[in-house]
Amino acid sequence: MATSSDREDHLKRDRATRNFVTAEDVAKLAGVSRSAVSRTFTPGASVSADVRHRVQEAAKTLGYRVNRLASSLISDQSNLVGVVGANLSLPFMARQLDELSRALLRRGLQCLLLNAAEAEQGIAPLIELILEFRVRAIVVMSGSPPSSIIDECVANGVRVILVNRQDDDIEADTIISDDIGGAHIAARRLIAAGCRRIGVVGSGARTPTQIRRRVAFMDCIREEGIEPIAWASGETTYETGLVAGRELLASHDLDGVFCVTDLLALGFLDGARGTGRRIPEDLSVIGFDDIPQSAWDPYRLTTVRQSMSDLTGSVLAAIDREMHGKGKDLVHEVLPIELVERSTVRNLA
Repeated sequence: MATSSDREDHLKRDRATRNFVTAEDVAKLAGVSRSAVSRTFTPGASVSADVRHRVQEAAKTLGYRVNRLASSLISDQSNLVGVVGANLSLPFMARQLDELSRALLRRGLQCLLLNAAEAEQGIAPLIELILEFRVRAIVVMSGSPPSSIIDECVANGVRVILVNRQDDDIEADTIISDDIGGAHIAARRLIAAGCRRIGVVGSGARTPTQIRRRVAFMDCIREEGIEPIAWASGETTYETGLVAGRELLASHDLDGVFCVTDLLALGFLDGARGTGRRIPEDLSVIGFDDIPQSAWDPYRLTTVRQSMSDLTGSVLAAIDREMHGKGKDLVHEVLPIELVERSTVRNLA
């Protein structure tokens, strides 16, 4: 009769030409059936303490790991969540992805990330690729998928969640920060500080988020009888903000500026200081997002904060909701924002 040691030696020789350990290998070493191995690694499944111990010891000896992809094909329940995003090196996007991926891991879910930076034909091909992995949900952080792709996702029981993107023609869950309310808060704060020569700085990206913030800010300023000066060019980077500070202040004697992202605001502050402006005595500046760098001592930027924990929690809640068919249970959530007062805006007039 073959001993456990004999079985282990045989399995090692048998695996010499293979790259991974299978459940069948574990079953042979433990002296149990293949189904017993499956039950051992299935939460809630019935298996005796003796069999569980033997299977776990065999798995440890062989270095066996459960094939989650194969399990999802059998159960139609994947632990993968697809995430599509671009500009992932930007501080806000990087922080968002970091918090979301860690939160998914705590839930026993895995993040399947596809970088959309080079998606010249749109993100539809990326979503089609994600669907091949039987994901539970798809979180879109950049771009807007066509309605035909949404229909395909719904047909496959996959929820699509758009983050900080809003498209009335797409039947998907949407979770956005209150960009309009935040822009209004920034406008009123500058007005309250006594600013009357006011500008708004964006990049040339023209993302839905930037457009909402810029338009809402300008509308609010105009209600006070002031025509704001708009500047928009380049990519959404610190360097663009630096150029904006130099160019805008060279041609306009502004006393208040709203930058639609913190990264632009940080560059703008350095550009403004290079022209000799004192912050906030000569010029008040407000950003949006409250990225970690905004609190650094050289900046101490006053900004509009959108809660990352609220955003992550809303995405997780959307993933947990059951699918009931196209358009039947969609959620459109607007997350609250708040003004974070630091050192770049004058005291209230």
